[in-house]
Amino acid sequence: MRTRPTLTWSNPGPSLPRTSTLADVVPIVEEGGVLVLSGAGISTESGIPDYRGEGGSLRKHTPMTYEEFTTSEAGRQRYWARSHVGWRTIARAHPNAGHHAVSRLHPKLAGVITQNVDGLHQAAGSPDVVELHGGLDRVICLGCRLITPRLDLDRRLREANPDFHATTDEINPDGDVFLPEEQVRGFQVVPCEACGGVLKPDVVFFGENVPRPRVEQCYSLVDGARSLLVLGSSLTVMSGLRFVRRAAAAGIPVVIINRGETRGDPHASHRVDLPLGTALTELAEVVVR
Repeated sequence: MRTRPTLTWSNPGPSLPRTSTLADVVPIVEEGGVLVLSGAGISTESGIPDYRGEGGSLRKHTPMTYEEFTTSEAGRQRYWARSHVGWRTIARAHPNAGHHAVSRLHPKLAGVITQNVDGLHQAAGSPDVVELHGGLDRVICLGCRLITPRLDLDRRLREANPDFHATTDEINPDGDVFLPEEQVRGFQVVPCEACGGVLKPDVVFFGENVPRPRVEQCYSLVDGARSLLVLGSSLTVMSGLRFVRRAAAAGIPVVIINRGETRGDPHASHRVDLPLGTALTELAEVVVR
């Protein structure tokens, strides 16, 4: 069963108090056993916009859904043309201060779960990152399930579309971009080299379910953690919110560092409103000596 994509969220009640200091967060992290759950907000300082912040891409862009991708040939053509352009920006992105701070905090962490598909936590040196929504650096065939590197597909798409030179300054967290219809028309999509099947980025599209084994792995990490530290996520979609709810139900402290309100605020013991790069760098300097 496929879920309907949740694109927006509005706070039904009064805003909860937030702070701009890390004073209460430091002792929690110093205790260790911290499970990090990161969202698109941690990658904005790397030039990748988030979905729902002040400049979030959902204000002017509707992401590709699993249903449209799997049922519409035109939808796949449009996605791959736009993603072919966006992938170049994602591939060139570098980890920012927030990613590096999370890597430095590794001795105090029980693990890192990221909702991002950009691979920047790994590039910064964080080991054993669970990519909740997959990764843009690989492609999966919907027929034979073969997984291949995105670089291989990028090469094949360039060879199949030698006259395609579209560019854009507007990119989304999933690597999708906006292109005029006339630039998309005629773009050649290539099939799986092994079976001729449909290729899809190995990421969870809106409306698609996270694989159950991955969900269970994340639940296990939550159950074994002493605290949950949410970084740069609005927690609008249930795929991330469920781990916050599980931690809170088990009495595990939930700390949220994010610009603005989140859907998980009622479950948090501490809510901090600070830029992530600055806040996490300060946190790492204090905790890891």
